[in-house]
Amino acid sequence: MKQYLLSVHMVEGQPAPSAEIIEQMYAEVDKFNTRIQAEGAWVFGGGLLPPDAATVVRVQDGDVLTTDGPFAETKEHLGGFWVIKAADLDAALAWAADATRACGAPVEVRPFQDEPTD
Repeated sequence: MKQYLLSVHMVEGQPAPSAEIIEQMYAEVDKFNTRIQAEGAWVFGGGLLPPDAATVVRVQDGDVLTTDGPFAETKEHLGGFWVIKAADLDAALAWAADATRACGAPVEVRPFQDEPTD
């Protein structure tokens, strides 16, 4: 089975949901996680802290540098993700449809690269 990344995108500048809505989103995501695990598609998943908690590590002129903040200057940031096993893209998209309903945010689906053959 192929593995896919279902990534949740948060849009900077959107009004923050109320505490009640956040509580409902967490409950729906917990239900989704339970179901995806029970059906054997779960590999790994998790939520991320906001982009201002990021540290970027890079090599520049042979030196390793670290800087605060997200790497990309963008209004959309990765807010969380699932790594799942799915038979094909259609199956991964079906999981993503349920994921976006659960978390209330856009979910991008990307396949992992195939393992190199020996």
